[in-house]
Amino acid sequence: MKLPAPKTVTANAVCLLLLLWLYGGGLLDGLRARSAEVSAFLEPPRVMWPAGVLVVTVGVLGVVLWGLWRERPEGFKGYRLLPIVLVCTLFVELVLLENQVPLSPEDVALMSLGHFQDRVQTLTNGRTVPADPAVLRPVLDDMGQPPYLVRGTRAPGWSLQVRENCQGPVGEAPGLEVGTFIYCVAPGREVAWVTLVGLPAGERFGRPAVLSEGGEPHVAVVQPVLPEQEEAEGTPEGPFQRPPEEPRPAQAPAAPAPNP
Repeated sequence: MKLPAPKTVTANAVCLLLLLWLYGGGLLDGLRARSAEVSAFLEPPRVMWPAGVLVVTVGVLGVVLWGLWRERPEGFKGYRLLPIVLVCTLFVELVLLENQVPLSPEDVALMSLGHFQDRVQTLTNGRTVPADPAVLRPVLDDMGQPPYLVRGTRAPGWSLQVRENCQGPVGEAPGLEVGTFIYCVAPGREVAWVTLVGLPAGERFGRPAVLSEGGEPHVAVVQPVLPEQEEAEGTPEGPFQRPPEEPRPAQAPAAPAPNP
């Protein structure tokens, strides 16, 4: 069998591998996200688009193999089709993704944890942190939806579990739903630790677990702010300035000393 130039064969092989990796993986993610218990996506990945690209890729691959079987020379236009398909699909991807916000579900989850911490911090009374679920639940009203899919559908909303007499943050949450804030209050209500049920960092599919990285949970700490601390934080810092002195009354010039 007479083959075209090695660079042509290499270019076609590289383009084929890239198409299979990009769109084969995208198709598998889209199908798996629709059946997985929890998946780290803000919306279900597209299925029709990668499936269509793969169908075109298979058709073009058939043309390339036909050209090789027929021992077509280097100038055979079928050898240019795979690079053309790759370039065109990447161009379409750039156009479609141009207006999308580049935030990952993990970023959104961490921002939500910080937002919850800030809102609860305003509810402290200067000595203790709140522990009444009726006081804490309104914080969740304007937080939108958790950044996870549950069997292909966006998790409907945030929830809250309050635990008291804790010795530290909760690192495991069996049986809790995605989007649950675990608000753990220390004895005496001097501090509270907040963790969030989602997926560990770097995992796209799995079962609900505490948001963590390297086995360590992400923890937001809520502590009471004393009134004097609030006043100190609200006073702008700057170099010390001496208060202006009151003007002194003008004095009459001294009389000249008498001649001896």
